[in-house]
Amino acid sequence: MATTNQVAVGRRNLSPAALYEHAIRRDEAAIVSTGALTAETGKHTGRSPKDKFFVKEPTSQDAIWWHPGNQPIASAKFDQLLARTEEFAATHEVFTQDVFACADPRYRLRVRVVTELAWHSLFARNLFIRPNADELMNFEPDFTVMALPSVKADPQPDGTRSETFILVNLGRRIVIIGGTGYAGEIKKSIFTALNYLLPAQGVFPMHCSANTNADGSDVALFFGLSGTGKTTLSAEPSRRLIGDDEHGWSDRGVFNFEGGCYAKTIRIHKESEPEIYAATESFGTILENVVYDERTRVPDYDSDEKTENTRAAYPIDLIPNAVLAGMGSHPHNVMFLSADAYGVLPPVARLDEEQVRHYFLSGYTAKVAGTERGVTEPEPIFSTCFAAPFLVLPPERYADMLIERVKRHHVDVWMLNTGWVGGPFGVGERMSIAHTRAIVRAVLEGDLRGVSTHVDPVFGLHIPNRVPGVPREVLDTRDSWPNPEDYDRQAAKLRAMFESNIHMIGKSASTAG
Repeated sequence: MATTNQVAVGRRNLSPAALYEHAIRRDEAAIVSTGALTAETGKHTGRSPKDKFFVKEPTSQDAIWWHPGNQPIASAKFDQLLARTEEFAATHEVFTQDVFACADPRYRLRVRVVTELAWHSLFARNLFIRPNADELMNFEPDFTVMALPSVKADPQPDGTRSETFILVNLGRRIVIIGGTGYAGEIKKSIFTALNYLLPAQGVFPMHCSANTNADGSDVALFFGLSGTGKTTLSAEPSRRLIGDDEHGWSDRGVFNFEGGCYAKTIRIHKESEPEIYAATESFGTILENVVYDERTRVPDYDSDEKTENTRAAYPIDLIPNAVLAGMGSHPHNVMFLSADAYGVLPPVARLDEEQVRHYFLSGYTAKVAGTERGVTEPEPIFSTCFAAPFLVLPPERYADMLIERVKRHHVDVWMLNTGWVGGPFGVGERMSIAHTRAIVRAVLEGDLRGVSTHVDPVFGLHIPNRVPGVPREVLDTRDSWPNPEDYDRQAAKLRAMFESNIHMIGKSASTAG
């Protein structure tokens, strides 16, 4: 159990309206024309994975996958930063939210979130599961998160890389966050903890979105990194949203870890994403780093002046067809989403067991040329299990849990390319969202079972010859290129990158300890 006796809990479990008032009073945020609250996160407009450390302590150190992404820090260093964090909380106005993680009551984690900023408290209230009044009466946390941006580390004596720190103590069940105003660190710290705690309870933790049909009997999972369509494809008006980001898969089925959504808003439009767009324009929603007109207060979702990673944090009940219980049956279909800027992966392929393991461990997408300074050609991004920054145990442990469940429940696993077809970025075209939705619909309705396939010569993937609503020339990746020999060279290049990455994962796992 996490102890917070030393911490002043401050203003506790305030409502959205009250937190609006405090955020405005303290000049933390502004209200835009839609009624949403907008805030800036400072110099950190995304997570700081290189500033995240796990405390090396007796109860967890032998289980943790120690690799460059999971850095150790000594207990003594944690203690001295915790003391400064607690001192700040005891001498300054802070805000506390008592919330739950995990919709399934069997695995529910009681979480206390102590924040310096009022809007961070509202973020925690939006993103986690909100207890009722009776549940708050005798609330004792299982895990505590303290997020105080004004507390900064001194790298030399504190053992950190910079003034920013995210320190995870799994033994004492406390996370302390300092030197960053990016609210996503709060939610991802608990996701990290669940990646450690739940496998021991027989639950597979997943970085994926999930939806289901009207009666809850046909669950689908969407794994994918940022920009691949994980949130967009799961927020389908004809289906019910279970959750947009983090889930567990138990012996009963799938359940959401959260009670809210954290959607990217860059270039969001009402016509293409009506439900998410409506949620961004609601009272209680927090917009992060979204530019707005100073006079009219109208948000400009097309602007990337502050960052490409603009976000909206809102409770899931703002999505009209959400499953408020946050639980569903075992999935029938699992989809791995990749925005392949090399333009060589097929729009859809069904995966066999070996391919499921390979592509799950790879967790692939690609950054397009021109999105960052110095990026002149597509750049591969491999995030193990689609969740590398949050994995605590060796990746094979999670892969084994996925394979076991896929086999036991006879789940179909698919890879979808939501990136480029007909050539790489700059030559080909981005896969039409209408075509991707048609593929997803065909998968969910069983239209691809029994359809004849052809085998990609480089990746060995079985590609359907027909998908309702998708032109044949889109499906045949190699033939869609102006010069098929260029495709062969580009595909061989990407395959070599996959193999190199898998080799590195295996090498890291074998030397960890």
